Amino acid sequence: MAEQSVDAEARGWTRDEMMTVAAARELTSGTTCFVGIGLPSTAANLARATHAPDVVLIYESGCIGAKPDRLPPSIGDAILSRTADAVISVPEIFAYWLQAGRIDVGFLGAAQVDRFGNINTTVVGDYGSPTVRLPGAGGAPEIATSCARVIITLRHSPRSLVETLDFITSVGQGDGRDYRAKLGLPGSGPQAIITDLAVLRCDPETSEFVLVSVHPGVEIADVLAQTGWPLRVADHVGVTTPPTHDELRALRNFVGA
Repeated sequence: MAEQSVDAEARGWTRDEMMTVAAARELTSGTTCFVGIGLPSTAANLARATHAPDVVLIYESGCIGAKPDRLPPSIGDAILSRTADAVISVPEIFAYWLQAGRIDVGFLGAAQVDRFGNINTTVVGDYGSPTVRLPGAGGAPEIATSCARVIITLRHSPRSLVETLDFITSVGQGDGRDYRAKLGLPGSGPQAIITDLAVLRCDPETSEFVLVSVHPGVEIADVLAQTGWPLRVADHVGVTTPPTHDELRALRNFVGA
């Protein structure tokens, strides 16, 4: 894996940049996107700065149509409210926008994710005596439940893509197939997992995530070795299109602003 990192840097971009660019490409102009902080926020704002200028970014602090020119460290950062088209109360964001089904895409990060896109952002280890206590749920459970579709982005390792979650913070596809339908959940749940190695997509038949694309310089074997469950591989695995000059310039300007 160290060789892959060197190769990526020799090409002029890093694995994290490839992941962010690939995630940003999941958004299209005109969609409403509920944005998690960190990697999801970076990717969503990159989309807005490049191919999707009319994407409407919504943060759970109540900011609708935020247009930050630097990476906000939290949902409470003043740049979000200062650049928003409107700022409403948190209960209104959840009741009138999210839970009412008005959000097209939810963009979430994760500490752990399993083969069905269920997310853990609560603890690593036993809940009563955890090895690591994580930031917690925030609005992620409602985002995973109510958005029309959900995109997850995280760095790829056996510790992050796991066979069994230490804690289920946000329900993805549950245990697969028609799990969400049985519960009456309105959204379709996670549809893509974007990592620094690859792109995984949800199989419409089983709801299990399948490897469909590897990033340049990454082999399928690398992805399998870094996944904590026996990852299914699509019949045809593509190679992710590398970042363009414009994408890298916009990303670096945003992160470094």
